[in-house]
Amino acid sequence: MDSKDETRAQSQQADEGLEPTTAALDQLALSLPLGKKRAGRGAVASGLTHECGVFGAIATGEWPTQIDVAQVICLGLVALQHRGQESAGIVTSEGHCAKNFNVHKGMGMINNIFTDDSMKKLKGNLGIGHTRYSTSAASEEVNCQPFVVHTAHGALAVAHNGELVNCESLRKDVLERGVGLSTHSDSELITQALCLNPPEGEVDGPDWPARIKHLMQLAPLSYSLVIMLKDKIYGVRDPYGNRPLCIGKIVPLTIGAYRNEKVDKLPAEGWVISSESCGFLSIGARYVREVQPGEIVELTRDGIKTIDIIDCPENRRHAFCIFEYVYFARSDSIFEGQMVYSVRLQCGRQLAREAGVDADIVSSVPESGTAAAHGFAREVNCAFWPAAEGNTVTAANGFSPPHFQAKLNFAEVLCKNRYVGRTFIQPSTRLRQLGVAKKFGALSENVAGKRLVLIDDSIVRGNTIGPIIKLLRDAGALEVHIRIASPPLLYPCYMGINIPTREELIANKLNAEELAKYVGADSLAYLSVDGLKKAVQLNMAVKKPEQVGHCTACLTGDYPGGLPDELEW
Repeated sequence: MDSKDETRAQSQQADEGLEPTTAALDQLALSLPLGKKRAGRGAVASGLTHECGVFGAIATGEWPTQIDVAQVICLGLVALQHRGQESAGIVTSEGHCAKNFNVHKGMGMINNIFTDDSMKKLKGNLGIGHTRYSTSAASEEVNCQPFVVHTAHGALAVAHNGELVNCESLRKDVLERGVGLSTHSDSELITQALCLNPPEGEVDGPDWPARIKHLMQLAPLSYSLVIMLKDKIYGVRDPYGNRPLCIGKIVPLTIGAYRNEKVDKLPAEGWVISSESCGFLSIGARYVREVQPGEIVELTRDGIKTIDIIDCPENRRHAFCIFEYVYFARSDSIFEGQMVYSVRLQCGRQLAREAGVDADIVSSVPESGTAAAHGFAREVNCAFWPAAEGNTVTAANGFSPPHFQAKLNFAEVLCKNRYVGRTFIQPSTRLRQLGVAKKFGALSENVAGKRLVLIDDSIVRGNTIGPIIKLLRDAGALEVHIRIASPPLLYPCYMGINIPTREELIANKLNAEELAKYVGADSLAYLSVDGLKKAVQLNMAVKKPEQVGHCTACLTGDYPGGLPDELEW
């Protein structure tokens, strides 16, 4: 039996033991329109891919502004490139014409789409941008965002991060009102739904806040939106807060990056709104705050203000995607009052408490596992008092190694090739079997003769870690112990991550011990769900503890709005 047959047999055995609820979820996932909606999306062989990133900018003061708004948005999208690499677009407005916007969109990476010529056409005092990975609808130019529609009240542009869980019922509602749709994208659906009059009607022109509130009542999750009209931008976050969105202030360049003035005391040359804060300093902006779950904010040349805050249905807890901390976000982004890097460091510390192992060095699969690896090493080093070999070792945090644990140093063991694209040609079976070698090289001087703990942020399909272990053993590693700084992925995500079925997830086929044997590791252990929550919530800035919550659906099957049938999936 070859490895593929072996894996298939193990998968069948695992599936036979599923609980009825889990099996029902699997059947539901296969039978739903969601599967059709995702047809043609970008294929991913390993790892996770996020859905997209949104960005908006508006200049304050007199217009025309001296700030190059299009360049600000382009640089903001470059900082969000990790959230989507299939297509991108920018739409700008000069603020005085409601009929036309300046638009440029295309397939590929941001630096290839926005040339000098295309940027010259994107004149404006405000604008929004988007970088996309296709979770719904095909990876084609027709689905590039932001979407622009022309209404009786002028042009409207929308960029969307997330995925609507009740897409089909909303689509039916929009079509029944005589609105035509040209794509299967739920982002276009949102754009058209905003054009519908709110139930209470409108007296003197369009009431856009009322229309946005109507959309939020029709679709409770999952989305962060930036919506542009002639002279203003709305930022919208779903009532569960599932997808991130934050606000920054563009300050004069004469203000140094490290001055201690509070950001609300600094003068504003403009405002930005973004999926993440990671690019703010590079565009001369300072982080102000997050858009709150359910909040509608309005950005104009005069500043920002909150229009309304829509509560969670049935007073449920918020459900910010916990995998933003684990994997998706850039490590210098800020969520819930804390930097992502600090959370990942804490995940590594917690992992060392739960699954410590006697070894010579600790390292990571670069780069997303590096912070956790540093945390793992720090926890081990502060946990054990130096002692002579043979003496009893005191474990300050409750775990003890098999024998005396010397200081555990972090050392790089993998060198990442940053110039390998997705379309790398593998012309022979032998080269395909060495597939990981195209992406990583082993630092043999650091590896040879060592017992190694290798930290990764997650295991999804399990087809990358095995070749990495082989690479390290070929470089002379005596032992390779795998530690994963997140719990096993067990369930599909219907809110914007490319995990459509449980069949793709290796943790549903093999437990940790079986997976260690399958990939050739000496041992393998995951961080627990409780451990992940503890690490995430340790240093959170919490105003209302009763509302704090995180979506762990892909880990536990506990979906924030209830089971799929309750959400009309």
